[in-house]
This record gives sequence, structure tokens and C-alpha cells, in this order.
Amino acid sequence: MPKALPLLDVSSPATCAPIAAGAMTEDAALEVALRLKALADPVRLRLLSLILAAPGGEACNGDLAPAVGLSDATVSHHLKALREAGLITGSKRGTWVYYSPVRPALGALCTIIDPDCC
Repeated sequence: MPKALPLLDVSSPATCAPIAAGAMTEDAALEVALRLKALADPVRLRLLSLILAAPGGEACNGDLAPAVGLSDATVSHHLKALREAGLITGSKRGTWVYYSPVRPALGALCTIIDPDCC
């Protein structure tokens, strides 16, 4: 069974130096690892890609579960992990929740991994 990472507030974009800039501190490595762990799941990657590709930059939870062929509860669990990692945000409208990417957080991860990417 994989070791659980400690809880850490990752609601704001990662702010550490790029990986290639030198040895990361323990705190910086944990900050990045928590976000990458949220992405290290095929369903979550599919959900994030659906949200990023959605018209208007947001996707309704009612459309996401059928798109990945899973139950609403399972999709809700995965969306919660992405939300807690600060990679997406949700806004409730009636009985639906519309999810949108947190582009600064995604961009910060790109820059940390490869400072020349963005």
C-alpha cells in the first residue's frame, strides 16, 4: 500500500524554483508531490482534460461521469482530489457543479517541471 503524504494546504499555486534549479527543499518537494499525486491517476487526468477542453472553460459534473463511464460518486471523489490539490475549482449552480481549471496552478507545475515550457 502506498504511503500517504501529509496534509498540506495546496490551494494556491506552487511557488518553488524549477526542479532543474538545484536541490529542492523538503517542503518544496512535498508541495509539488501533493499536486502531482493528484494527477497521477488516469481517471483524474481524463477529467482534467475534459474540463480543460470544455466549451467556455468549464464542465458540468452531470456531463463528466458519463464521459468517463463511472458513477457520479466515483467521479465526485476524483474531482475532490483535484480540487484539494488546487488544480480545479467548482461553482454550484442549482443542483449542478461546474468545474474549471485553475490555470495559474497548472502553469506553475509546468514551470516547476520545465521552466522553458511556458
